[in-house]
Amino acid sequence: MSQQQEQQQKRKPARRGEAAWALAITSVAGFMAALDNLVVTTALPAIREDFGGALHDLEWTVSAYTLTFAVLLMFGAALGDRFGRRKLFIVGLAVFTGASGAAALAPGIEALIAARAVQGVGAAIMMPLTLTLLTAAVPAAKRGMVYGIWGAVNGLAVASGPLVGGSLTEHASWQWIFWLNVPLGVALLPLARLRLSESHGTGAPLDITGTLLASGGLFGIVYALIRGNLDGWTSATVLGGLIGGGVLLALFVRHGIRAENPMLPMRLFRSRAFSAINAASLLMFVGMFGSIFLLSQFLQIVVGYSPTEAGLRMLPWTGMPMIVAPIAGYLSDRIGGRVVVTAGLVLQAVGLAWFAAVLEPDVSYAAQLPALIISGVGMAMYFAPAASLVMSSVRPSEQGIASGANNALREVGGALGIAILAAVFSAQGGYGPAQYFVDGLVPALWIGAALVAVGAVAAALLPGRTAAEKQADPANAVTEERTTAGV
Repeated sequence: MSQQQEQQQKRKPARRGEAAWALAITSVAGFMAALDNLVVTTALPAIREDFGGALHDLEWTVSAYTLTFAVLLMFGAALGDRFGRRKLFIVGLAVFTGASGAAALAPGIEALIAARAVQGVGAAIMMPLTLTLLTAAVPAAKRGMVYGIWGAVNGLAVASGPLVGGSLTEHASWQWIFWLNVPLGVALLPLARLRLSESHGTGAPLDITGTLLASGGLFGIVYALIRGNLDGWTSATVLGGLIGGGVLLALFVRHGIRAENPMLPMRLFRSRAFSAINAASLLMFVGMFGSIFLLSQFLQIVVGYSPTEAGLRMLPWTGMPMIVAPIAGYLSDRIGGRVVVTAGLVLQAVGLAWFAAVLEPDVSYAAQLPALIISGVGMAMYFAPAASLVMSSVRPSEQGIASGANNALREVGGALGIAILAAVFSAQGGYGPAQYFVDGLVPALWIGAALVAVGAVAAALLPGRTAAEKQADPANAVTEERTTAGV
């Protein structure tokens, strides 16, 4: 499809209710994919009781999903651009739904790990296309609030994974954390076919070389980050993954500069908006993901709450996006996304620093509550404008791959955050007596707060409101792309 044909397609009047349907379908699909990042963590003891297995086997029930999800995100976006975004969204949704059923029916730990890996493949195809399909269905002037709702749902899913997994495991069985996806997926499949409009990217051939380099590089780095604490950071497998993955990603960058139709054109990073929002997203997920991973365990291991009780007490943080993100999206339309996302990252950093300052083995919930609320507001203010800033930083034909790149960086950031903060936690303390746990947790939270603060600095480098308005206008997209190519 040529750029002219795509612009003509975008000028077609939207079907009645298309935007509302697109928001509902993509939000639920995104929730399913994002939820499965951490939903298994609180179910691991029950899985071990049923299947046995060593610690590293249980870790792979989490890692298998994270790895395939992270390394195939950009390839999934490229497939959608080439063969049709709605068509590939449906394919990814079907794979994810089927793999969820297979995970629930798994007879042993090996089958469960394999099903989790296939789940990640489906999510990698489906997830980057949710934002592209939503963008195509919503007028530019209304995208701020819609992105805010979409971001709130996805942010809630990431943060509430331990609560959902713990509650289902405690009150039903661990298999229900996977059965939950099946009726949702079955309901969404016909709705996606009937209610979403088809769209394409540039129509360029698939970049097989770029796909192999990106997938191999991300696999090596994410694998090394996941295995670092278990195998040792100086082990041959971890060093090989980091070095080999780094070399492959460097070759991927070189390929993106020189190839005629690369999967991720490196010229996109000449846009200050694209570079800044992706740097901010990576650092946000490093700090937030790693902190939630440790804090949810603190509430259970040190304070003594059940998984459900711990999740409920984190609701001022995890539930806040549902209230604040739509408002923040509205504000981003009025005053610009840079102000909102920067303020959100600052608040998230302050919230993590507050946790680090007050945590003790006998800390009261009242002392934690301000940190929970500040973190929740900050996370919501980040999620609301982030999606809009990513999509408005590139031309319409490249929004699919831009979404894929941003989501890949988020997933890598999540894996990196758990690895870095867990390494600090183990070096300064670890599992054991309550004070020993806190001795490890506090410096890890300070590191998380510092990384999110650096993300706020990156967000402050975003273009101002005038530039953002020009980029958000599809009619100016090609002109803006030519302009930013020289930045």
